[in-house]
Amino acid sequence: MKTKMILGLIAVIFSSFLMEANASNGAEAMGSESIAKVRIVIQNDTVIVKLFDNPASRDFLSLLPLEVSFEDFANEEKITYLPRRLNTRGAPAPRDAEGDFTYYAPWGNLAVFYHGFGKDSRLYVLGKIESGKEMLSEIKGDFSARIEVIE
Repeated sequence: MKTKMILGLIAVIFSSFLMEANASNGAEAMGSESIAKVRIVIQNDTVIVKLFDNPASRDFLSLLPLEVSFEDFANEEKITYLPRRLNTRGAPAPRDAEGDFTYYAPWGNLAVFYHGFGKDSRLYVLGKIESGKEMLSEIKGDFSARIEVIE
């Protein structure tokens, strides 16, 4: 009888652990589904970005189309400032990956990473570069671009 109780208790604890792990994986996966694609048009070149489904990405979409000026920052990223701050509540934290399309809340700027970067809890992932990352690393100096939704 004691053995059955112990085994039953172990089964309950194990199933609770599995449910919590699945919920955690679901939370991480939430926000990684694509809601739209945008293009960053730089003269005759284009960078394609897949936006993830999260509040900050949806808020960013509401600003498009945008004419912006990018500058290089730390030989890792291209940054541009947005006309207003984005809603970051519920947006996922960075994954430390090249090609992340992010929003840095303290400065109110986009940060498009063409190289890896350090983690910062105030940096929110909006999406991922699908093509054109190499071109970003080749551009020296400031440049103008248009960011628009791909229909």
